[in-house]
Amino acid sequence: MPDRDHREQRIAKLSHLRELGIDPYPARCRYTHTLAQAVKASESAAEGEQVEVTVGGRLVAVRAMGKSTFAHLADGSGRLQIYLRQDIVGVETYELFSKDFDLGDFISVEGRLFRTRTGEVTVEARSLTMLSKALLPLPEKWHGLKDVELRYRQRYLDLISNEQVRSIFLTRTRTVSAIRRFLDERGFLEVETPILQPIYGGAAARPFTTYYNALDRTLYLRIADELYLKRLIIGGFDRVYEIGHNFRNEGISTKHSPEFTFIEVYQAYADYHDIMRLVEELYCTVAQSALGKSVISYQGAQIDLTPPWRQVTMRDVILEASGVDIEAHPDRDGLWAAIRDRGLALDPQPTWGKLVDKLFSEYVEAKLVQPTFVLDYPIEISPLAKKKPGSPHLVERFEYFIGGLESGNAFTELNDPLDQRERFAAQSREAAAGDEEAHPMDEDFLTALEHGMPPTGGLGFGIDRMVMLFTDQASIREVILFPQLRNR
Repeated sequence: MPDRDHREQRIAKLSHLRELGIDPYPARCRYTHTLAQAVKASESAAEGEQVEVTVGGRLVAVRAMGKSTFAHLADGSGRLQIYLRQDIVGVETYELFSKDFDLGDFISVEGRLFRTRTGEVTVEARSLTMLSKALLPLPEKWHGLKDVELRYRQRYLDLISNEQVRSIFLTRTRTVSAIRRFLDERGFLEVETPILQPIYGGAAARPFTTYYNALDRTLYLRIADELYLKRLIIGGFDRVYEIGHNFRNEGISTKHSPEFTFIEVYQAYADYHDIMRLVEELYCTVAQSALGKSVISYQGAQIDLTPPWRQVTMRDVILEASGVDIEAHPDRDGLWAAIRDRGLALDPQPTWGKLVDKLFSEYVEAKLVQPTFVLDYPIEISPLAKKKPGSPHLVERFEYFIGGLESGNAFTELNDPLDQRERFAAQSREAAAGDEEAHPMDEDFLTALEHGMPPTGGLGFGIDRMVMLFTDQASIREVILFPQLRNR
């Protein structure tokens, strides 16, 4: 096996270094510049000025030419060329480098900066030090990993060898930072709520279950932050948000991960129209901050995030795409008959609301490429949203879609505790009938709600899907550093 042979050879080199009294894993590294800072120092130096640096990085390329060698180091800031000459570093050091240093090793180099004939900033090495001996080789020829499964399982190699992957995760970091700035500047307070919950809620999903020995009770990894954040609204924090991991015990796909990063935002004295304005402003501002633009390319489509975004009711958009008017068929059996009459391929669903949702997801969702707010959802699939005045079978809820992806969800939040109790009871009946994703009864939340919650608008969206859009990635696993995978 090539890797085993390489490893044995490198362990022999490691032993040789130790025999020479050289620690291949020293505790400290003293450096004066990152590699990018060294390049900048050279570029800003006055003509004829000598710039001395000590830099460190991973050895990623070597080109030996007899008694001199060019090589490249890489660190988190970039790459830099180094130049070793036997008559400068000495015969012993030069031979040591040639025989016992390998690609992948971390080293530090001390010397002066100069430019080669081609103009490349280079360190003329006066001395060099081993910082960390690598026992396994880098991906072959530094061209990057091609095996997708290996890329996810050994993300560290993916980051080393694929510059585009590094760029994706730098964009992710900039995106999250920009979201925080946007909300902080508007008076929102970032908070933290429990991940281990005695009653899961706030979404329709199956939870992961665990057992807490000290309390002798079953707990659940949260599927959403919603009910705890609403408790904070009740407690007097008028604008709150949380960014964190949620967990849903469901399938893995290009759009879904069982562990994902989510943000929820709640604003007192607001409704879903106010939240729509917040969403479109947030996306445009964050894109400008993270990408430097508000028109992005996603899977071959040019998408303009500039407000205002299109608004359309669920009824109208389904009618447009399928020819079925859901309001003309207000019961489950009538709607199912209309769907069959049109020859649409759809599985039956237990309620009118779920049938509407399935019709929408099958025939509408993928067509919503430009940013679109879809308003007014069936009450059966929205147990935490406020009823729409004049249409008690609908709620003031919107989801928004970009690039054919469901990107977020928002309500005018239900703050009537008696109505909320009835909704939870209806969900309990659905759970008894076999719906594993039905919302459980939460008496503690109902007690909080009975103390009074002001009119409130709430929003939740997946950070991962936002980064997919911003980096033009079709799979959610490309934007999660360490995605969950099946056993080999």
